[in-house]
Amino acid sequence: MTWLTALPATVPPESTQQALGYPSLFLLVLIGALVPVIPTGALVSSAAVVAFHQTAPFSLALVFVTASLAAFLGDAALYWLGRRGLRSRNGSRWLEAIRAHAPEEKLAQAQRKLAEHNVAVLVLSRLMPAGRIPVMLACLLAEWPLRRFARGNLPACLAWAVTYQLIGILGGSLFKEPWEGVAAAVALTVLVSVAPGVWRRIRGPAAR
Repeated sequence: MTWLTALPATVPPESTQQALGYPSLFLLVLIGALVPVIPTGALVSSAAVVAFHQTAPFSLALVFVTASLAAFLGDAALYWLGRRGLRSRNGSRWLEAIRAHAPEEKLAQAQRKLAEHNVAVLVLSRLMPAGRIPVMLACLLAEWPLRRFARGNLPACLAWAVTYQLIGILGGSLFKEPWEGVAAAVALTVLVSVAPGVWRRIRGPAAR
């Protein structure tokens, strides 16, 4: 028997999943922080479902560490690139990308909240759908140094990872099959993402 045929018998499926899963999760969350079009919350929830059904110890803890570290590093890199764009005469495509995802109304609201509540706004921005980029741009325009932004963003990334991991654990606990839990976690993530916008639309006419 060659080593190729013996490999599936010697490598447990969970080990293979972990060897591929954690680096993939790290890269996808990191890229999602830099390019805010990837549903990173759904990725974390799905990874938490898979870890919930595994027998290996510390699987959920590794998902938490991987996701929060990747989010923190991605945010820090995007903020650093944004600061470079502000100092450049011609700006940068990264700064333009940040501005494109921060409409004037949301930016003005983020600037007001940042002035009133300071670092606490960073934590809330990570948990609110489409709230991260306007607050990050508000920090850039307020000329926060990278170190100050990073200190406030660390608890924000930790809270974000915990929130979406809990959604995944909830989805995993409801079903025996991992794929069913992943589907439930993704559905819950989508619901959490769209609920604030739906509520604002319903509340809008009543408020007026």
